[in-house]
Amino acid sequence: MSIAKIAEISATSKESFEDAIRQGIERANKTLRNVKSAWIKEQQVRVEKGRIKEYQVNMALTFIIED
Repeated sequence: MSIAKIAEISATSKESFEDAIRQGIERANKTLRNVKSAWIKEQQVRVEKGRIKEYQVNMALTFIIED
């Protein structure tokens, strides 16, 4: 039987939502083991002078707890 836990994180990128997701998952994998999935809960952009300056995603990561 496996038991999972969920951690919520926020990640940003100046390039794209996809890049923010990738960076967030890569960073989470440095401290969390057995990450199995990510649920993207929110996406937003920061705008400055009519242009997108930053992409942000808030996500919930599911990981398996080890014995």
